[in-house]
Amino acid sequence: MQDKLYYETMIVPGISDDQFIRLEHVPMTKEEVRVISLCKLKPSQNGIVYDIGAGTGSVSVECARLCPEGKVYALEQKESACQAISLNKEKFGVHNLEIIHATAPDGLKDLPSPTHVFIGGTGGHLREIYDALVEKMSEDPDVSGIRVVLTAVTLETISEMTDLAKEKQLEVEATQISVSKAKKLGDYHLMMGQNPVTIFSFTIGENETGERNSGR
Repeated sequence: MQDKLYYETMIVPGISDDQFIRLEHVPMTKEEVRVISLCKLKPSQNGIVYDIGAGTGSVSVECARLCPEGKVYALEQKESACQAISLNKEKFGVHNLEIIHATAPDGLKDLPSPTHVFIGGTGGHLREIYDALVEKMSEDPDVSGIRVVLTAVTLETISEMTDLAKEKQLEVEATQISVSKAKKLGDYHLMMGQNPVTIFSFTIGENETGERNSGR
């Protein structure tokens, strides 16, 4: 009951990792990376959020809590991951979260234009996902820009994002973080490092001066 009350009243992101239901081999964006990514994403109360490559659904759940008047779409191609997202959706009572069992960009076709997009996995289709988001924005006159955050662990994804930024002339902020946590070993505690993660953030639709930029 104490945990339930704590998370009901929490007004900042940062649900601890051990509160999420985990299934074997289903990845999860860890707490510290998730918090920084959400601060870069800047979701709004009535935002329409895509979580692409949603994994366990930790980002989806956090976004659903931060956007109580909005909607979150968790896109995930693996059945086991969709099951994990469903379990966490039920646990945290986030009924504004919808699970889409599909790959991106194909799974985006019937969804409303987003205001915010978190990309935790591209499946090697980042350019196609980007083009689909630009097309979505062009179809909805009420959406003037889409805020995007992408997390990259592999050198291939970093290279893919860097090439896209050059090609589309995007003003991208890149932040790399490396998190270490204490782990008990006998009578001592050692700081155990996690994989470094690069967080890319940018806005489709407007550059930093507020001028219109389609990114095509």
